[in-house]
Amino acid sequence: MKQPLTVLIIDDHESVRAGIKTALTRAGHICVGEAANIAEARAKIAHTNPQVIVVDLSLPDGNGLEIVVWARSISKEIGIVVLTLNTASDYLLTVMKSGASAYVEKSSPLADLISAIEHSAVSPLSFSAQGISSVMSKELQTNSLTKRETQVLQKLADGLSAGDIGLQLFITQATVKTHLASIYRKLESKNRIQAIIVARKKGLLIN
Repeated sequence: MKQPLTVLIIDDHESVRAGIKTALTRAGHICVGEAANIAEARAKIAHTNPQVIVVDLSLPDGNGLEIVVWARSISKEIGIVVLTLNTASDYLLTVMKSGASAYVEKSSPLADLISAIEHSAVSPLSFSAQGISSVMSKELQTNSLTKRETQVLQKLADGLSAGDIGLQLFITQATVKTHLASIYRKLESKNRIQAIIVARKKGLLIN
């Protein structure tokens, strides 16, 4: 028989907290507390020392990621399950990098949330989410710029024209444009400005 987990629910909607609490009880786990905002969450985590926290990202006094980052900074053992209405793949990666153990959409069945809670308790430093494989595959493709493309991208960010980039890298302007087309495709950008913005967000540029 599995051991019951102690879980803290952080969500500003009472009905959502009640639904999760009922699901936890049915699964044999224990809700040790509830919080409706970041301030309450910090106090309840410190007071109850739960094995797992379920965090809504949209809270009245800030973003739930603040709790995720803070909780992970003080404990490598705590399971952190993010519950959200947001389905954007970019946000999923942000959640993963913040230190969460799992990402569950609010539209998912409660059984999926319970599974995520149980998995996060066993493996808190891993990350599980529906569709994570395809998102990570896309992320790898996006970041797989060649060495030459990275050089061209850096020159582009430095404000150089295609002609000047060619002169500095000892390649033809036509070759530079070929590299730029590949860079724009991989970064899903339509022009120089978009490519530079995306590249900075992904840490692909030196400055």
